[in-house]
Amino acid sequence: MQPAAPSPDPDGDSGHSALRAVAEAAWAATGQQSASPAPQLDSSQLLHELEEYKIDLEMQNEALREAQWELQNSRDQFAELYEFAPSGYLLLGPNEQIEQANLTAVKLLGQERAQLLGRNFVGWVAATQQKAWRQLCLRLSQAGAQPRSEPLEQIELLLRRSDGSEFLAHLECSPRMQPGAAAQAGAGASGFRLLISDVSALRASEARLRLSDAALGAISEGVHITSPEGLLTSVNAGFEAITGYSAAEAIGRKPSFMQGPGSDPVTVKAIRTALRERRQFAGEILNYRKDGQAFWSELTISPLLDEQGMLTHWVGISRDISAAKRDAAEIHRLAFHDSLTQLPNRRLLHMRLEQALAASESSGQYGALFFIDLDKFKELNDSHGHDMGDLLLTQVAHRLREALRHQDTVSRQGGDEFVLLVLELGATQELAAKAAAQIGNSLRELLAPPFDLMGFEYPCKASIGAALFRAPDSVAELLKHADLALYEAKGTGRDRMRFFDPAMQLAQDQRMRLLSELRLATELGQWRLYYQPQVDATRRMIGVEALLRWQHPRLGLLLPDDFIGLAEDSGLILPIGLWVLQTACAQLKQWEADPHSAGLPIAVNVSARQFRQPDFVAQIVALLAASECRPELLKLELTESLVLDDISNTIDTMLALKVLGLQFSMDDFGTGHASLSYLAQLPLDQLKIDKSFVAKLPGLAKDETIARAIITMGLGLNMRVIAEGVETEAQRDFLGTQGCAECQGFLFSRPLPIDALQDYLDKKAQPAATA
Repeated sequence: MQPAAPSPDPDGDSGHSALRAVAEAAWAATGQQSASPAPQLDSSQLLHELEEYKIDLEMQNEALREAQWELQNSRDQFAELYEFAPSGYLLLGPNEQIEQANLTAVKLLGQERAQLLGRNFVGWVAATQQKAWRQLCLRLSQAGAQPRSEPLEQIELLLRRSDGSEFLAHLECSPRMQPGAAAQAGAGASGFRLLISDVSALRASEARLRLSDAALGAISEGVHITSPEGLLTSVNAGFEAITGYSAAEAIGRKPSFMQGPGSDPVTVKAIRTALRERRQFAGEILNYRKDGQAFWSELTISPLLDEQGMLTHWVGISRDISAAKRDAAEIHRLAFHDSLTQLPNRRLLHMRLEQALAASESSGQYGALFFIDLDKFKELNDSHGHDMGDLLLTQVAHRLREALRHQDTVSRQGGDEFVLLVLELGATQELAAKAAAQIGNSLRELLAPPFDLMGFEYPCKASIGAALFRAPDSVAELLKHADLALYEAKGTGRDRMRFFDPAMQLAQDQRMRLLSELRLATELGQWRLYYQPQVDATRRMIGVEALLRWQHPRLGLLLPDDFIGLAEDSGLILPIGLWVLQTACAQLKQWEADPHSAGLPIAVNVSARQFRQPDFVAQIVALLAASECRPELLKLELTESLVLDDISNTIDTMLALKVLGLQFSMDDFGTGHASLSYLAQLPLDQLKIDKSFVAKLPGLAKDETIARAIITMGLGLNMRVIAEGVETEAQRDFLGTQGCAECQGFLFSRPLPIDALQDYLDKKAQPAATA
């Protein structure tokens, strides 16, 4: 029996190892002595061999230590990878008890490792998910029993941590097979291997992304995303709907491909600057759709930065505001333009006047403002209707606009009044005045050719008022000056142009003061009626004409020429005219008690504005009823222009008054353009020869012929004919020889106040019987 060999000491040094190797060799040699005798070695050979053994043993020992170190290092690395793997790892036994768990699984499940091991995994599966887990385990067990199969299933389950909180886990599950069982049909799994990953954040992020995509697809605004270099990477349905470009057509291009000739270069530069400086841009830009149609876009472009502040994308949000722009333009047009002619209105003119005055301060240039008023426009409206008047206004606007320089403005202020603002006429007042005069003449020539109003040729004339301006003039002063000049042009005969000068301003100031006093005249009882006798061939008084006077407290007794025009323009002629009629009717009633005046008619002048009142006939009826005077003694004198202004309406009103018993006289006959056919239709009782004709009698043959024709025409139409303004016996004699027996004028009497007229009646004449 051989002696046992000593076991190796792992803690021994290399020398001891060598000795052990020699000893082991000796023991081996000793054990073989019975078989064959050992060879005899000398001591030197033995020492040599021992040294070789020693070296060999040391090399083996070093290799062993390196292998042990590598194994330990590999074990440490595996343990680290195992414990700190991104996914949790669980090893389940046959009954799903947890046998092993890495540190990641421990953290995911929120339980200490010692409390995990040995417990059934189903305890960490949410109650609603446990059925799915059982079915998974059953499938894996059945699949693992199939030969040559390596089953693996993935599932997402809701797991519950030890603190009660839940998270969505992605599980990769495979069965553990019993040793040698894989090749045996029908062998079941001995457990399961689980890899667990928390996908709660991932699925929430995916849900947010889907929601974001859905939201972007649902909103009407266009959304586009570009790379940091500005190339489109994504667009939504709103972008496609607004621009007409599909995502495929847009992606890879820069958004600037939608810009065009109308895009504002200032805005384009602002966008580029914002992108270069990596800051947000917000503004409006004109872009073009795929079909070439321009549209206004309200655009916001914002940079997207990562956690390190690096630019990752640009996000643009655009909204089509074309409709809003059109609405705003329409509102602006309605607010600043005349609806009929589309010319700038009063408001816009004021703004441009302010700009013109400011510009003149820096340039030193004079400008001019022209007020243009169409003569007799009301007659066109009344005789042919407002549609025809509107047509004339639009054609006048067209002519003025066509003749305009781009820097000038033509405006309609309302009615038939236009305003022309002309800039830069000269650095001196003389040059500017000369240029303005030329413009004024050109305006009159421009409007002179007849206008074609639906086949009706209408010759249009205009009165023009002009005022030069230069800073520091004000808008209010300029408008007032041009208006005064227009008033002067209309007051001196129309169809002409007048420049403003300071004398006009003085006259206007006086006029405005007089107007203020005129408003109080009726209330203060300052009106007076004077009466001028009318006589026959025997100089017997056959009636009177009532003439209005104003007993002015400051200016004394004023004649109608001093205030009637002002009363007409201001509308005060209506209460004044009513007062005259009331006073005349009251006087007729008072005269009935006096044998010298009983039956004496009074002629009263009626203004056009008064006569055209819708209730004028009703006013006369009320006056007659209130005064109880005899209607046939009240004679209304109408001017030729009033009668012919609206012949049909005039005849209707006159006939209604004739039924009441009133008489009518046409005043100032021969100064207008009365048609004989119209004259024959009018229910007139008397024709009055204007004093402008009487003053020339007797005289040249043509003047006498005109007077003779008027008398013959009146008598031929069965009217009485009376001449006014008779001042000489020669005039009276000529008129008498032609058949005009009735006269009125200074030759017989001046207009007299009522008391003086009474004396005249008593001394000079007897009242005649009513015709």
